[in-house]
Amino acid sequence: MIDQINALLPQTQCGQCGFQGCRPYAEAIASGAADINQCPPGGDEGILDLANLLGVAPKPLNPKFGQHKPKSVAFIIEQDCIGCTKCIAACPVDAILGAAKFMHTVIASECTGCELCVAPCPVDCIIMTNPPGADLHLPEGRRAGLPDVIPAPPNNTGGSRAQKSAQAKKRYEARCLRKEKEEAEKAERAKKKKAALLKLKSASGGNA
Repeated sequence: MIDQINALLPQTQCGQCGFQGCRPYAEAIASGAADINQCPPGGDEGILDLANLLGVAPKPLNPKFGQHKPKSVAFIIEQDCIGCTKCIAACPVDAILGAAKFMHTVIASECTGCELCVAPCPVDCIIMTNPPGADLHLPEGRRAGLPDVIPAPPNNTGGSRAQKSAQAKKRYEARCLRKEKEEAEKAERAKKKKAALLKLKSASGGNA
């Protein structure tokens, strides 16, 4: 049942529901610890899908958790980007490209609109555009070199809601596997370094 519930969630991993991602929210719904109306990105459609799956009556979105908004994507004002990588670390679906001290950019077609990249940015160079193709509402001093309109990203509007969620889930799971691998490799390097230091100390003690 948890997998079925999770499959109906938008996979933004935004945390607005009060849980650390869509699957934890799905687990909470399945256990009765959370209600079906705590997901703003899913909106009324998502609530109805969950109600039909669980055989319960649909209900309005609980405003305590936010309001449903039209799909939006992140846009980095590249001229202001300092390459700190904080947004890259925050993105749950690896939809931001860049490296330390280099300009970053958003893969708009993969952005879920979770907004998790906005707050960590120390120079406020990330804005949410809604919908793609909308006018950029920026102070005059920040408009130099920017387009008047952000072009709609390819494939961002294509596919059904379920297909978009499935793609976001796939990218999120791939990111989680990558992070787990990186942590395991980091732990292994630390272990080898510690072993080498102990061996060095032992050798130094034997020569004393």
